[in-house]
Formats: sequence, structure tokens, C-alpha cells
Amino acid sequence: MRRDSIFYKLFQQSPTLLFQLLAAPPTNADAYRFDSVAVKEPRFEIDGVFLPPENQGAGIVYFCEVQFQTDEQLYERVFAESSLYFYRNRNRFTDWQAVIIYPSRTTEQRDIHPHRSLLNGEQVHRIYLDELGDIRSLPIWVALMVLTTVEEEQAPEAARYLLTRTRQEVTKQASRAIIEMITTIMVYKFEQLSRMEVESMLGITLKETRVYREIKEEGREEGREEGREEGREEGREEGREEATIKLVIRLLTKRFGELSTEMRSSITDLPLPVLEDLSEALLDFTSVADVQAWLERQ
Repeated sequence: MRRDSIFYKLFQQSPTLLFQLLAAPPTNADAYRFDSVAVKEPRFEIDGVFLPPENQGAGIVYFCEVQFQTDEQLYERVFAESSLYFYRNRNRFTDWQAVIIYPSRTTEQRDIHPHRSLLNGEQVHRIYLDELGDIRSLPIWVALMVLTTVEEEQAPEAARYLLTRTRQEVTKQASRAIIEMITTIMVYKFEQLSRMEVESMLGITLKETRVYREIKEEGREEGREEGREEGREEGREEGREEATIKLVIRLLTKRFGELSTEMRSSITDLPLPVLEDLSEALLDFTSVADVQAWLERQ
């Protein structure tokens, strides 16, 4: 399960989430922007960086690292990269702080003696998700972070609870993003299950999620546009089919890289009802081999 990518999606949806974990967040936390940054000479990228607003003068930059596997040189890397980026951009910031998120203390680097001054000071914050408390007592966005650590036996019940709570407490627009994140976490956590099994587990349908809606809505909209240009029913149907072909190929290419000419041709030859089935089935695919196997069954 690639939890780091899930956490970065959470931070993109709600940049203030990081500051909910800190005892003393900045007063302008709502204005921070989550981003990734590159440092030259030597070149490397830092994925989790919270940048203060540029229109308020120099501020504090926060570096975030999500670590679910033990790395015995994590602190060496994080502090070196953070210090170098701060050095390269000293005129932009007044200070830097680092937030390290662990599932539990057992995942932390064992030899921390060389970094005792930083780790025992106010500049580095170590967050252990299993010590934040029960999901039911946490803010929803923080609870999503803890959901990634819940054992598989308890995860379905915890996810259903968060879905119910989201519908009751959160605005419709925000709830869509949270439901999408819950679904994503559970799909990653239960990679061995099919889409239908995950649907049954959560008591929802993945047809309600953003990816599926985008497939259907874009296909319908492009089909309607094509139909207006053609001015007849056949044009609408042909436009819808062409739009669905383009969308399916684009989504598959984004996930698995450039498709072979043969596979593109096979997709292009599919009738519209089968194309729509493929637009739903691709949510379950984990490799291009799954795509090929699905096409061969048609």
C-alpha cells in the first residue's frame, strides 16, 4: 500500500491538515500552500513542503515526511535536504520546521543520537498515528490519516463509520473529496479484492466516485457536443462513442504508459456498450496485462 501518495493527496485536498497535528500551528495556517520543490546542485526533490503565503513577507517553511517503513538514515536525509533548501532560499523564509509522520514508534529510525538536539527541540515534530486516539474522537481529516494504519479486520467498520459521519457533518462539496479519499484508502488497503467486493464492504458504489463520474460525464458531454455539430441522433451516438474511446485510452495511458498499436486498435473496435463496460472495469486494473486479458475475454 503506497501510503505516502495517499497522504500527499490528503494534504493537497486540505493543506491545513498538517497544522492540525501541531501544538503551535502558525497563525496564518489557512494561507499555506502544499507543494513539492526541487533543489539544484546536487539536484533532488522534496515531495512534501508547506510554503507560507508569498504576499505576507518571509515566513516559516514546513517540511513533511510520511514514513511507514523503517529507514535507518531517514533523519540524515531529511535534515540534509531541508537545510540545503532553506539555505538556497534563505531570503524567502524566517525559519524551517519538519514534521515526520509514523504509523507507530516502532517504525522510527533507531540511532537518533546524532540528531538529539533537533529531535528534542521545538523544530522537529514526530507524529505517531497510533497515539492520536480513536478515529471516532478525531477531526475527520485527521481520522483519514489514522484509517491508513487500521488493521484489515477493523478497517471496513472504521471506513463505514467515517462515510456516515462525513454525510452528516460535512458540506456536500467537501464530502465528495472525503468519500473519494476513503474509497482510495480502502482500494489500496485491499488490493486483492475486486471493485464489487470493495463496494459491498463500504456499502457504496464506486460509480459514485470522481473517476467513474468523470468517465461518464466527459463521455456524455463530448457526445452531446459532437451530436450538436452533426445535427442528428447518429452524430450524437457516434460522438459519444468517439469521446468514450478517447477518454478510455487517455486514462489507460496515464496509468500504464503508452499503449501498443494493437491494443489501441482493439479498444477502438469495441461497440459503445462494451466501451462503457471497459470505462468501469479499468478501475480494477493494476497492470497493462489486466487490460489485455479483459479485451481478450470480449
